Amino acid sequence: MEHERIIHIYDYLCRNTDEEHSASCRDIQDYLAKTANLTGVSPLTIRRDIDRLCAAGNDIRRINGPHNTALYCLIDKGFTFNEIRFMVDSISINKFLSAEQKKKLIHKFEGMCTDAEMRNLISRISLNSTAVPSLDLLENLDKIHRMISERLKINFKYGKFDTKKQMNYYDKSREMIPVRVVYFDEHFYLRCFNEENGQFRTYRIDRMKDITAGKKSRRKVPEDKKYDGFVVDMFAPDRFEYVTMRVRRYLLDEMLEQLGEYGSFRDDPDNADSVLVRAKAGINDRFYLWVLKYGESVEITAPADIRKEFAEKLIKISEMYSV
Repeated sequence: MEHERIIHIYDYLCRNTDEEHSASCRDIQDYLAKTANLTGVSPLTIRRDIDRLCAAGNDIRRINGPHNTALYCLIDKGFTFNEIRFMVDSISINKFLSAEQKKKLIHKFEGMCTDAEMRNLISRISLNSTAVPSLDLLENLDKIHRMISERLKINFKYGKFDTKKQMNYYDKSREMIPVRVVYFDEHFYLRCFNEENGQFRTYRIDRMKDITAGKKSRRKVPEDKKYDGFVVDMFAPDRFEYVTMRVRRYLLDEMLEQLGEYGSFRDDPDNADSVLVRAKAGINDRFYLWVLKYGESVEITAPADIRKEFAEKLIKISEMYSV
């Protein structure tokens, strides 16, 4: 009974008090009587229970109210309300979670808020159920992280879309070593090491199905070096080159965000409306597609072989549309 009473008091303080809202022993007595059918709990007992909660590390503050009435409020609940709101907003816009999964996760955070905060929290949430994922990404991630920690090999079916917008899964024995999970451009990827050919492979986790553990890996996996340069996607480029581009000035912010530490920027002495951008970039078809999407606003100026290769691709595209 004693432990049950303390839990109810803690729950009440969590939901009804914060730095701006406090509660008296009388408020707690009424709550215990109505919610837990605990009647006749004296103010002295409540104060002792609050002392025990404080001794357990909870930041419960005593405030002097009117007529020297003791008021109590729980301050530190692990997360601030702004932190909870940020996490809830992040969940609500996550395209990998179904509407039902979002509701369950958000409900857990609601338990950390007062009733007043919860109303504010709910008013800021907009659940989008139009893009329901076909797989449980959370379950896939949980399995993969456990296999990495236990050094177990991994097998799975891998899916690709067909022209009917259906995902077709291909089943084959992989027995690869899962190395690490990478988040890149709004997708989760798994980097695996293939012992047979000594190469690393990359898979999108939301396209993996029926993940099963294989034998324990005894081999030391070579270091999976991170790309030392700007890459458009997770898949290995053909090579890395320092590329110089003339970029329209209105794209400067976007280039700074995308190229990050791999880019350097200076004014174009020949055109006040442009800047010169130099970046170490992974070169492949995806890189050329990335440049192409900016049209005439981005021009590759150096090196000459990259400029020539891109020009040849533009000629082929132009020939496709020649009348």
